[in-house]
Amino acid sequence: MTNIHDLYIQRCIDLAGNGLGLVAPNPMVGAVVVHNEQVIGEGFHTAYGKSHAEVEAINQVKDQSLLPDSTLYVNLEPCNHQGKTPPCTDLILRTGIKRVVIGQTDPNSTASGGIDKLRENGVEVITGVLNEASRQLNRRFNTYHEQHRPYLIFKWAQTTDGFVDTLREKPDNQNPAWITGETCRMLVHKWRAEEPAILTGSRTILLDNPQLNVRCWTGKNPLRITIDRKGVLRQDKEEGDRRSPLHIFDGVTPSVIYTCADEENRPNVEFIRISPDEPVWPQVMADLYKRKIQSILIEGGPTLFETLIREDLWDEARVFIGPGWFGIGVKAPHFPFQPTQSETIGNSRLLQFYH
Repeated sequence: MTNIHDLYIQRCIDLAGNGLGLVAPNPMVGAVVVHNEQVIGEGFHTAYGKSHAEVEAINQVKDQSLLPDSTLYVNLEPCNHQGKTPPCTDLILRTGIKRVVIGQTDPNSTASGGIDKLRENGVEVITGVLNEASRQLNRRFNTYHEQHRPYLIFKWAQTTDGFVDTLREKPDNQNPAWITGETCRMLVHKWRAEEPAILTGSRTILLDNPQLNVRCWTGKNPLRITIDRKGVLRQDKEEGDRRSPLHIFDGVTPSVIYTCADEENRPNVEFIRISPDEPVWPQVMADLYKRKIQSILIEGGPTLFETLIREDLWDEARVFIGPGWFGIGVKAPHFPFQPTQSETIGNSRLLQFYH
């Protein structure tokens, strides 16, 4: 039989998921107020800078006199610090709520301490209910605070016979072959809107000149990131007898380029100098951590992915298997892991992996 606490924390998790792509760098949080086994208030953190889930749920309770005899459920430890909003622990104590059930503790040392404060003030606190599900929901937030780097999500598409591209003899004049259909493309743009940043390799930029923005969905464009150690990217790329601007330099969306070369910043394009004498990825991860980038969607070629796999720098992979058959081409990354789940998306199969 399912524990009653599990049911309400699952409801918190379901509510919290509505904040994906909207609340970062805050975590996704949902809250439910229960009185005599009846839900009398619920809410979630809707956007960064707006009311926290506990505030939304408590404010929804029409008869506030019921709160001292109610239980508050929340998938993440209530915050205990003054940020853009006051501490949720203070609100809980003012309402007289005597029991709080929590999914996971807060890994952010700045905001944690809510459990101790509540207990010190006589509130019964139950922790660890659906802890793993709560952590999975906020895997970006947890990775950022526990490992001091962004959560890294791989995305690529490959044919049934294991190729990500054809062999393009003149890449400047040949577009990459589409492997998946419109439904998959729309889903990818939805993913872009859910993450604060997107990263691709400099070779992919030279070959494909991707826009790396949100076009087939609605939402904010992610920060565009690339690593150009040798300074091979230029304002323009050659296309036969004409020159076409690289989108990474268009200034429409903020872009960050890590390079060992000396480059001057341009409108909405920032060059970050990295040392050629030190490993690249630790430098990049450290800078992104300082920028409070909690997660990155990585779209690139096999070399980029295999480098990150060797470095053990990945947390999640989303791999489309399209219906095409190239016979020869650019081989997909060697990825010797078992998918956690598989589903059909349009004309393709989507395999999802968690590290």
